Amino acid sequence: MTLALIDDDAEYSEFLTQFLREQQGIAVSRFDDSNALLAAPEAFSFDFYLVDLMLPGVNGVELIKILRRRTDAGVVVVSGRLGPEVFREVITAGADMYLVKPVQFEQVALAIAAVQRRVAKPSAADAVWKLDRNSGELIVPDGTRIQLSEADRQLLECFAQAGGEPVTREALLARLGREVPEGSEDDGLSATIYRLRRRIERATPTLVPLQSKSRVGYVFRAPLQLI
Repeated sequence: MTLALIDDDAEYSEFLTQFLREQQGIAVSRFDDSNALLAAPEAFSFDFYLVDLMLPGVNGVELIKILRRRTDAGVVVVSGRLGPEVFREVITAGADMYLVKPVQFEQVALAIAAVQRRVAKPSAADAVWKLDRNSGELIVPDGTRIQLSEADRQLLECFAQAGGEPVTREALLARLGREVPEGSEDDGLSATIYRLRRRIERATPTLVPLQSKSRVGYVFRAPLQLI
């Protein structure tokens, strides 16, 4: 695996790079400036990106948005910024996971492995997921049946009806019967999607094809059949 580490903390980056190379066998390229990454010929060719939010040049959130326009690679944020609004901002931009510094290197490695299971290309691209509306279960291609919450079921019905096309945040919120609170961007959708992903990941090692689509919403990148 090739990985780009974008962080201006030189000491942290050096030791994390050493750990990932020696303990995980990952080919790491370090960038202490987001502009340095974007100027590199291989900028959009990495298998994975570890991104800090407070960077010289383009800030971390904008960098994630740029990456999402050009690559489906895994993106994990490792940052000292806290708060639910930060979580929403980075997940909406297209990050797959958000870790708060200080964080152990082993936790970073586990996050990379978890996200890779989700974003790696499936061996059978046409494997069908099924949503059983009577039982309220999601049936994974490997046969696993996952009991869903009502919100989960509504979201998945929306994705099934979209037929693999992106679904806007507005459409998903309407399906859930929610509105964006006046004067606030915190509509809770990012957290709802995150909980759905985690529910599936805990039940099966199968790749979860639910991905964010920067500036649009979300997309379920696999056949999803209503039964």
